[in-house]
Amino acid sequence: MMHGPTIAYEKGPRRKRGPADESPKGLRARLDLVRKQLRGTLAGIPQVLQLVWDASRPLTLLLALSTILAGFIPAIQAYTAKLLINAVVKAIFLHAQHLPDRVRLDIPVLWGDIRLPVLSALGVVVVLALIQFAITAFSALLTTLTNISQQLLQERISMSVQLLIIERSATLDLAFFENPASYDTLQIAQREATSRSVQMVSQTFGLVRTLITFFSMIALLVGLSPWLALAALLAPVPSFISNARYSWWGYAIARRNSPIRRKMTYLTTLLTTDTYAKEVKILTLGHFFIERFRTLAQQYYDDQKSIVSRRYLAGYAWSTLTTIASSGTYLYVAAQAVNGRLTLGDLTLYTQVANSVQNSFQSLLTGLSSMYENNLYLTSLFDLLKEEPKVVAPANPVPVPNPLRGEIEFQHVSFQYEGTERYILHDVSFTIRPGETVALVGKNGAGKTTLIKLLTRLYDPTEGRILVDGYDIREFDPAEYRQQIAIMLQDYATYQLTARENIGLGRHEELANEPAIEEAAQRSGADEVVEKLPQHYNTMLGKWFDEGVNLSGGEWQKVALARAFMRDAPILILDEPTAALDAQAEFDLFGRLRLLTTGHTALYISHRFSTVRMADRILMLQDGELIEHGTHEELMALGGQYAHLFNLQAAAYLSDPATAEEAARIA
Repeated sequence: MMHGPTIAYEKGPRRKRGPADESPKGLRARLDLVRKQLRGTLAGIPQVLQLVWDASRPLTLLLALSTILAGFIPAIQAYTAKLLINAVVKAIFLHAQHLPDRVRLDIPVLWGDIRLPVLSALGVVVVLALIQFAITAFSALLTTLTNISQQLLQERISMSVQLLIIERSATLDLAFFENPASYDTLQIAQREATSRSVQMVSQTFGLVRTLITFFSMIALLVGLSPWLALAALLAPVPSFISNARYSWWGYAIARRNSPIRRKMTYLTTLLTTDTYAKEVKILTLGHFFIERFRTLAQQYYDDQKSIVSRRYLAGYAWSTLTTIASSGTYLYVAAQAVNGRLTLGDLTLYTQVANSVQNSFQSLLTGLSSMYENNLYLTSLFDLLKEEPKVVAPANPVPVPNPLRGEIEFQHVSFQYEGTERYILHDVSFTIRPGETVALVGKNGAGKTTLIKLLTRLYDPTEGRILVDGYDIREFDPAEYRQQIAIMLQDYATYQLTARENIGLGRHEELANEPAIEEAAQRSGADEVVEKLPQHYNTMLGKWFDEGVNLSGGEWQKVALARAFMRDAPILILDEPTAALDAQAEFDLFGRLRLLTTGHTALYISHRFSTVRMADRILMLQDGELIEHGTHEELMALGGQYAHLFNLQAAAYLSDPATAEEAARIA
């Protein structure tokens, strides 16, 4: 479920956005937007603080302390500068008039005055210069501590966020990963969440620091003129409103362009990984994919150029108002100094204070706007973390029978994907007896793979029930139930790991069990592949890492099959187990199939009818319905769809051109 702002897109040509509506109605709309942004930002702060706090409490405390203490520095520096300048002027005056230069310096603080001993005028200057040096050094130390804590937090949060993403992803259903919108959420979360969470926390503490600076400076400025303080407050507001609006537009464009970024990433993968390199080069697809990337990149750039240009040009226009207010403050304070109402130190103090008040308030508003923008991107992470799987264990799961006999029963099972009306499977019923080997056949799209997804409980049926040993599989804990299933999928994984790990992952807790791994390899025929590798079972497979060795399709398939046998579970599912094997390897494998599946309930999918006939029974699917079932001999005697397809393949093997073409198209 997606949360956060909803982006509405217009149909037809996209309307070019012009300047904001300057009518009272338009102004109210923009102010409403600012209020919503402020509420959204403040609501997101606790989540981000919790994220950073969980990553590292000491670093979070260090960042908070250093940024808050830094908030007092500007006012202290400004006031010290005033005292120093006045002391220098007084020393010059006393020296010029040949007057005694013994003076006492009182430094006002919150709890009273700090009274220094009577010193020479030069001594006072030296003391104040040393105080100013100490303040500057302390400020530099705080900056250093802030940088250290922020950089280390960046690293800790990077690991923490990635762990959160993969931990949550591991719990989600297959349906989540088969939804394109999910990849948009995942991409934004992975790309943006790490940096923006630290930025938002830094900005939160930075706002506290700026508030301290702001109010301390306001207290000094109000003493000169309340009107100056008010002008300094109001000048940055229009710039903030403009920036807030463009922050939202920027996020909306980024969200809209997320599919484009994913396509660009995919095209990069096609041209930079060994998985596709062979075919891309043979078919000379490099230029084609590069041009497609270039088109997408230009489209993405044009959108970014539009928002970036308008955002910063508008910001420049509104910042001019702040510049005018700042110049007016300088002029007013200078006039007061010329008329003798202010000392030279006062002139320095108030001009610096006026500028600091404007900068602080502008920093507050800009910080809130940036925090809002960061919070928009972080919603993708929080949306992901809120996602919950639908295929879950019941409150009180039934223990999986031990030992599991492996009886499988489909009772009037139908399935359709959420949001669609088309049935992928419709009213399918059959029973597989314990220890029976059953082949599942049918044209592409008949529903064979969907049936496997339901049996392994990657999805739950829309209608009907699936029973294993008499229990509805929805009564089991999914993780415990899947431990009873060994499977090799048609699109099996080729892990860039050692041969030992590629096989041992079938039962990862037995990775150190060398005899079990070698036995699984022997059962699938992968032992012959491993023997040819330079370091045998310790050889890295694939070309992504150093000293890796790539395998042929048939060799990879034997390794994947060994991974399935490694589990040695009561239920064995093989999806096209011989698709990449040569005829001899296929014959050898199925010649041993009965031996390999002894004591197991086996269900396998195949388009090769020469091997299907070895199964105890055959289930024929067509358009999501079970239309025929029985032994090979029974189905051939029936003369139905199975017999038709079998004869087509047989004719193809006999090199009949007409039927060979049809058989190739079907299979």
